[in-house]
Amino acid sequence: MPHLFETLKLRGLTLKNRITVSPMCMYSSRDGFANDWHLVHLGSRACGGAALVFTEATAVEPEGRISPEDLGLWKDEHIESLKRVTAFIKSQGGAPGIQLAHAGRKASTYSPQTGKEGMVPKESGGWIPLAPSPVPFNPGDPAPAELTIEGIQRIVRKFQEAAARALAAGFEVIEVHAAHGYLLDEFLSPISNRRKDAYGGSFNYRTRLVREVVGATRKVWPEDKPLFVRFSVTDWKEPEGWTVEQSVELAKMLKGMGVDLIDCSSGGLAPDAKVPAAPGYQIPFAERIRRDAGIATGAVGFITTATQAEQAIRDGQADLVFMAREFLRDPYFPLHAAAELSHDIKWPQQYERAKGK
Repeated sequence: MPHLFETLKLRGLTLKNRITVSPMCMYSSRDGFANDWHLVHLGSRACGGAALVFTEATAVEPEGRISPEDLGLWKDEHIESLKRVTAFIKSQGGAPGIQLAHAGRKASTYSPQTGKEGMVPKESGGWIPLAPSPVPFNPGDPAPAELTIEGIQRIVRKFQEAAARALAAGFEVIEVHAAHGYLLDEFLSPISNRRKDAYGGSFNYRTRLVREVVGATRKVWPEDKPLFVRFSVTDWKEPEGWTVEQSVELAKMLKGMGVDLIDCSSGGLAPDAKVPAAPGYQIPFAERIRRDAGIATGAVGFITTATQAEQAIRDGQADLVFMAREFLRDPYFPLHAAAELSHDIKWPQQYERAKGK
C-alpha cells in the first residue's frame, strides 16, 4: 500500500489516508454564515476521497475576518448551517475540520471577487483592524488599533467560545491559525510586535497569546479530538523576524499543552519578504519540526502530484499533506492519486460505474 493511503490515528480519530484539504478562503459568506457554496465546495472534496477537509479561516469575531465575506463562528446562529457541512463530510468517510482565526492587522480587506485592493473603509462596511502594535502591514495603510490587555483577554475567550461552537457543529478537528501574518502570528514576530508588556519582547512573552489560546481551546475541546496549530515556521526575514529555531521551541511547548499536529507553513507577515516559492518548498519545515520537536506535522505549499505527496509521507518528512490549489483544480485528487500509485480505494457509490474508465 502507498504510504499516502495509510491510516493515521490522532487521539480518538482515525483518518483514512494522509491527504488533507487545506483551509482556503472562499469569500462567499454573508455575516459569517455558511451556505450552499460551502456545502458543495467542501462536500465535493469529501466525495473526492480526502481524509480531512478543513473550512476556510473562520473568524472568532466579526473584526477577525480577513474580508467582510469570510466565514465566521462568533455566534450560536452560525452553528446550524455548518452542521449540514460536517454531516455530509462524515457521510463520505471524511473528517470535518475547522480553522479558527483572527486576521488582526490584515483584516477588513476587499475580497478578490470585488476587483478592488486594499482596506475596506468603514463607510463601505469595513472596520478598524486590531493588532499587537499600531504597525500597519503595508506602509501607508492606516495604523491598526493596539489591543489592550482586556482586548487580548477577549480574543482568548472568543477562540474558546468558537471552539465550543465547533464541537456543537460536529467538527472533528480544530486548527488554531497562528500563521501568515494574522493576529496570533503578529504577536509571535518582533517585526509586528513592538509591545513592552507581558505580551511582547522576549520569546516567552511573544508566544504567550498563542499558548493562552491553545490552553483555552483545549479546555473545551474533548480529549478524544485532535487539536492542530498552523504557524509560519519563518517570516523569511531572519534574523530580525520569527525564525525556524523559535518555531521548534514553540512546537515543543505546544506539544506539552495537548496539541497533536503542527501545520507547517511560512511567510505572510512581511510584504517585502523574499520567499523562494517552488514545488514542495515548505516540506523541509515539516520535517524539521517533526524531528526536533517530536510532534506530528503537516506539509503544505505547492504540493501538486501524487508522487510528491507520497514521497513526503514515505520519507518521514510529514504525517499529513495539506493541499490547497490542487484541490481547486481537481476535487477528486485522492481518487486520481490512488490510481496513479496503483492503489484501489473506494469511490462514492454514485461514481463507481466510472471507476477505471
